[in-house]
Amino acid sequence: MGQFDEEGRNHPGATGAGRRIYDLLRSQIADGTLLPGARVMSTRAQAAELGVSRTTVTAVYEQLTAEGFLVTSTGRAARVASPLAAGMPSGKVPKRQAKPVPSLSRFGRRVAHISAPALQHTEPARFDFLYGAVASRDFPSLAWRRAYQAVLLRQQHSLYYMPAEGDPALRRALQGYLRRARGIACDAEQILVVHGSQQAIDLCARLLLDAGDAFVFENPGYLMARHCFEATGARLLTTPVDGLGLDTGRLPEDGGARLAYVTPSHQFPLGGVLPIGRRQALLQWAVRHDAWIIEDDYDGEFRYGQRPIDALQSIDTDGRVIYVGTFSKALSPQLRLGYMVLPHALVPVFRQAKRLADRHAPMLEQQVLASLIESGAYERHVRRMRRENERRRAALLQAIAQCLPQDAQIDGSAAGLHVVLWLPFLRAQQEPTLVAAARREGVGVYPVGPLFAPSSLHERPRSAGLILGYASLTIEQIQQGISILASVIAGIGAR
Repeated sequence: MGQFDEEGRNHPGATGAGRRIYDLLRSQIADGTLLPGARVMSTRAQAAELGVSRTTVTAVYEQLTAEGFLVTSTGRAARVASPLAAGMPSGKVPKRQAKPVPSLSRFGRRVAHISAPALQHTEPARFDFLYGAVASRDFPSLAWRRAYQAVLLRQQHSLYYMPAEGDPALRRALQGYLRRARGIACDAEQILVVHGSQQAIDLCARLLLDAGDAFVFENPGYLMARHCFEATGARLLTTPVDGLGLDTGRLPEDGGARLAYVTPSHQFPLGGVLPIGRRQALLQWAVRHDAWIIEDDYDGEFRYGQRPIDALQSIDTDGRVIYVGTFSKALSPQLRLGYMVLPHALVPVFRQAKRLADRHAPMLEQQVLASLIESGAYERHVRRMRRENERRRAALLQAIAQCLPQDAQIDGSAAGLHVVLWLPFLRAQQEPTLVAAARREGVGVYPVGPLFAPSSLHERPRSAGLILGYASLTIEQIQQGISILASVIAGIGAR
């Protein structure tokens, strides 16, 4: 009976009196007032009874006939279409039957069994240290509006789909920006514009992994990326990280790994920066194993006290590294725009996969970004955001030093937009209790535990850890939030 619901009410051809008559007849057919095969009042009589023009009623009857609810013929009265009678008790609305869940593909079944923890509640906490969030007040609204208006008023020959790889002007602008900011020398042809880094990771998973293949993954690491790779049916090979990022000395030499996913400029979540020796070791490992490396540079613009580290891709001489960048941290995660720098050999297949997935990313936004990068406004904005977030980071570190016990430890503070707070006096099993207690007091904090692979949960015990994002908060909010968190931690420690 779903066919009688919103579809009729939203019919584009029915307005005013015509819409009311259309709804009336549809509802009478639905509830059995007008049975299948029953005669319908003539257009003349219906118009007289309802006090409308016969033309209006005729238009409604023609629409219902076109949709299959009425049957008309020359010289005969209109009737309710008889096929509607199938399975419908006379005068009664049939009850909806619960339908069995349709069978899923193997990929669908794997996706259905992924249990991703909800990192954000419906209502944000008063002091929410949500990592990945940025302040809405930091968005360059005026510059964006000016550029957007200029693009919107630009005359186009026609409106049609654009190339899957993205707007040519944006890819040329990104080519220059990546050379200046990340040390990447590439052709514009190697750049593919995508719906954020998440789509880039998903494309890599689908195109580079088969069920039964293996992939190397940092432990702990970015949960959404791990789920993408596991959804293909590939096997997880975890490699631990330390203060310098991925421990390349423990990369698997057997197991047939097809790719390795890494965050070398600011390991997520622990913050290590992969040194040159390990970068070279990782590239050599990829050559030995004929494997791809996915470099997720999710917040590479934000390094404090010194210039950002050049990307791993900048020293790749064998075409093994797929570089993934995003505008989510510098502008907004709601923008859903990112990009990939692909080895030449992968460009055709990734373009085709992007075309099959969604044709292309939103074109107006791409053209606005191209304008901002070309004018220098984007890089000025990034520099301003780096200064703002450096002040927030300093406030966070100072508040932690003042409010929390001295043995509390911080990882990952040299770069990025979050830190990991370790609490050696609490056990890892107490993270959920701590998170829930903090939220009751209006403070949103997030456990590090879900970012560890399940296979590592039974390794040596670790202390409780929290991920604290600070890019969406003011300095005052950071100070108040940490003060409240300190009281919550003290209460749990006392118990």
